[in-house]
Formats: sequence, C-alpha cells, structure tokens
Amino acid sequence: MARLPEFFLVGAPKAGTTALWRFLKDHPDVWMSPVKEPNYFALEIREENFEPGLRRWVERTQRNFRKYLDAPVLERRAGGIVTEWEDYLRLFSGAGEKKAAGEASVCYLWSATAAERIAEKIPQAKILMLLRDPAERAYSEYLQGISNGSIRCSFREQIQRCLRDKSGQMSAHFPFLEFGLYAGQVERYRKRFGKNVWIGFYDDFRERPAEVFADICRLVGVRDDVPMDFTRRYNEAEPPRLPGVGWMKWSGVWERAARVVPARVRPVLRKALTRRPGTVPMEARDRAMLVDFYREDIGKLEGTVGRSLEGWLRVE
Repeated sequence: MARLPEFFLVGAPKAGTTALWRFLKDHPDVWMSPVKEPNYFALEIREENFEPGLRRWVERTQRNFRKYLDAPVLERRAGGIVTEWEDYLRLFSGAGEKKAAGEASVCYLWSATAAERIAEKIPQAKILMLLRDPAERAYSEYLQGISNGSIRCSFREQIQRCLRDKSGQMSAHFPFLEFGLYAGQVERYRKRFGKNVWIGFYDDFRERPAEVFADICRLVGVRDDVPMDFTRRYNEAEPPRLPGVGWMKWSGVWERAARVVPARVRPVLRKALTRRPGTVPMEARDRAMLVDFYREDIGKLEGTVGRSLEGWLRVE
C-alpha cells in the first residue's frame, strides 16, 4: 500500500508557512513531501489557468519538473504542479516508518476545489492553517514580488490592478487579494474536516514558535519536545534598491551572475543592491484601503474562530 499524507499545511501564503514546513521537515518523526507546493488537490493551479504572459514560463518550469518526477523523488524542491495521482504518491515514497507524513501547498486554503478533493482521498486528514493580518499578508507578498521581479509597480498600483482584474486567471494580480479573504475558506475546511482543523495565527507563531510548534506536533501525533532553532527566518523578502534588480532575478541574470562573482564579493553586492527584510514599511493610506477591503470578512472570521481580530482593523 502506498503511503498517504496524514496532514496538510494548507496556507495562508506569507503567513509563516515556509518556516513551519521546514520545522516539520526537520522533525525526526515526520516526513514532509520534498516538493513544497505540489498543488495536486487544487484544480485551479494548472497550466491552462495561468494568464498567457505566464503560461510559457509555467510550461518551461513543468518540463523541468517532469524530469524531477521521473527520478527518485527525494531531493528537496520548491514548487511544481503535480497533476497525476501516481506522481503525487511518489512524493511520499521515502516516508518509511515515519510516524506522520504531510505536505504543504498554501494555495489549498484559497482553492475552491482542494478541501473537497482532499476529503475524497483522505477523509480523516488533519488540516493546519496559519492566518495573518490580511493587509500585512498582502504587503509581504508584494515585497516578495518586487524582490523577485514578478511585480514592478508601487503597492498602491498593485492593489488597484488587483481590484480591476476580473479575468480569473492566475497572475501577479489574482488571487493576490483573495488569498486574504479567510472567512469562507476556513468554513469550507471546517465543514469537511471538523475538529481535525487546526487554526493558528502568524503573530502567535512568530512570538511563541516553540509553544505553537508543540501544539502542532501533538495534533499530528509526534513528539513535541524535539529541539528546533526557532531563531531562523525563512523566505523573507529583500526589496531591491534599484528597479533593475527585480528584473535580474526574474530573468535569471541574478542567478547566472552569482556563479561567476567571487563568494567573498556576493554579500557586499547583495547589501548594495537590496534592502534588509522589514525595513520598507507599508504606507498608512495603503493599509487603510486594504482594511476597508477586508473589514467585512474579518468580522465574519471573528465569529468563526471565536477570537478578537481588532488589531487587523488598525489603520496606522
């Protein structure tokens, strides 16, 4: 019998999921899919659903990913779209006698199809989700976008473009804002998985990572006292000082240049060309716009999770 995952880290994007995936991966009793974001259960994440400008890039990425899937699926890899059940099962072929196996695809929380598809295959699955102030979540995704070159406009213009985009195609504009509309997303999983849904919050995980991680370990049935280095930060954006830096990363020039630049020079160049994480704050007027956009949904979510989210409504 093929090993199936017992738990899923379903999102939200930019809410601490990469750090949590890494901590789970490093736990000696846990097997995490070596591919973070296999996206198998979210039918929205398919080549044909991307905007034409991105489709060629996705097709090229998928060709390389096919080569990975045809080899022993053990090496860690960030991202890929797994569409075949047999390929998906291979992600867990190395789980052996591990007490728990899981995967992390942060689009699952937003996806209208993922919860039902997971329930069909693994009805007793345990669902983990981390939620973050949706305005801060969006800004964090924006900073990542300008850092890697996928976004090349101001945050205000990014918000406006997202509000205008009605295409429904996967792009830098969709589902950028929709990722933060948590109320209906959480309810969708609660209806299907009931008490097997664990809801955590980014701020709690950042302030008390050991305590939150111990809760998760108990939920998935593994030891909760394994030492971890919770001081490390993962996937933090380094906003560019010059607009061309993002293009260099998006086009691959940055990666090719890193191969020829001496190792001792790289940190100096990085410091000169990028800003440290957390040094570019969101403007108050942009936050106010997003708070208005999310206000009603935040109110609904408060009733669902039984927790005050007043801090998410601040505008300064």
